[in-house]
Amino acid sequence: MKITYEKMADALYIRLLEGDFQCRVVRLTDDIALDFAAGEQLVGIEVLSASRLFERPEEPVIGLKDLLPEVVSAE
Repeated sequence: MKITYEKMADALYIRLLEGDFQCRVVRLTDDIALDFAAGEQLVGIEVLSASRLFERPEEPVIGLKDLLPEVVSAE
């Protein structure tokens, strides 16, 4: 995952998949769009007017939670 911020455009982009993809854009709102590749893979998320939504879009804070599945012991 890579997050970039373009100050002049006030646009934040969260790239979830690396590589070049032909994407279909789905707009959730005027400011938020999702980029989907073939097979409905989510490639990235674009946030326009990012400074209105994030306190410091040039230095986003990332929180990761529950990334690994819980392992249940078979005792």
